[in-house]
Amino acid sequence: MVAAPADAKVRWKIKGAGFGHGVGMSQYGAYGYAQHGAGYQAILTHYYTGTSIGSAGAKTVRVLLRPNLSSVVFSSASAACGVALTESKSYSATRFGSQVVLHNGGQDVNCGAAMSANSADGIVTLKGKGSYRGAIVARAASGFGLNAINEVPLDDYVRGVVARESPSSWPLEALKAQAVAARTFALSTSVHGNGFDLYDDTRSQVYAGIAAETSRTNSATAQTSNQAVLYAGKPITAYFFSTSGGMTENVENSFVGSKPVPYLKGVADPYDDTSPYHRWKLVLSQGRMQAALSRYLKGGKLRKIKVTQRGVSPRIVYATVISSAGKTRVSGPSLKAALGLRDTWAFFKKLKG
Repeated sequence: MVAAPADAKVRWKIKGAGFGHGVGMSQYGAYGYAQHGAGYQAILTHYYTGTSIGSAGAKTVRVLLRPNLSSVVFSSASAACGVALTESKSYSATRFGSQVVLHNGGQDVNCGAAMSANSADGIVTLKGKGSYRGAIVARAASGFGLNAINEVPLDDYVRGVVARESPSSWPLEALKAQAVAARTFALSTSVHGNGFDLYDDTRSQVYAGIAAETSRTNSATAQTSNQAVLYAGKPITAYFFSTSGGMTENVENSFVGSKPVPYLKGVADPYDDTSPYHRWKLVLSQGRMQAALSRYLKGGKLRKIKVTQRGVSPRIVYATVISSAGKTRVSGPSLKAALGLRDTWAFFKKLKG
């Protein structure tokens, strides 16, 4: 009988905490604070050090809904490109060179660089996505076809975000905190797309228009209307994430290579223990670890993972992956991505036999 390779008996136990990047407001932590009687302003100023809550100012945001379409098909619109439309009918727009052409019942209308479709009740439906407040805009994409973009007042945008980022059943003060954080994030960030500022997914924050709205999250948005988190009088980059594990992290330790930011500092987070990801553990085989970390092993066999720097929480900033062929320095986020961990708050133990 041939003996099993020694590596077949090796397992790696990974004990961790948290879920997400660890920077800014912990959503489960906000939930816990609200359950303990904290108001949304206290929640926000706890997570964002040295900030205050103030007026955001009126703004329209532009959100990419569908990219590179050969045809943008929409309905419920009463006007586009200066032409009256019938709301019960569907219309389409296509690209001709750098121009956008509206097809209106056999009549083509050149809209110029962009087509904007609006309705009397302020809601337009985009085929393949759903109904949105504001306008549906078709604009030439950087590649082929058209980008379908929602131009929407900021508070209406937030209405389409809150329930996709926090459960609508959560305490109202937690939902208010989410609404203000989402509004502030939209004000302070831009992806600088071709005619749009934000994505409708986790590259920015999740936005689903009318379909996402609930009475409770709309109430949270209305009760915090036009409010943002400010530092030195300006809206902050209001990062948020699911679960802190008990402490958030400095931005430079989580987004490794970024500069320190005074309002994105690690703070104690005592009430996020209701999250299913407050503590977690994994047990992985040597083979799975070897495959996941192959790019760092220099062709050798995985021997050890040595954490060389942790943040103000136990999150990994840098570690050294040690193999039979040498050593490789790896950032915490890279290690997290390679192993599919929920967070960089992780401890490794190699088990034999």
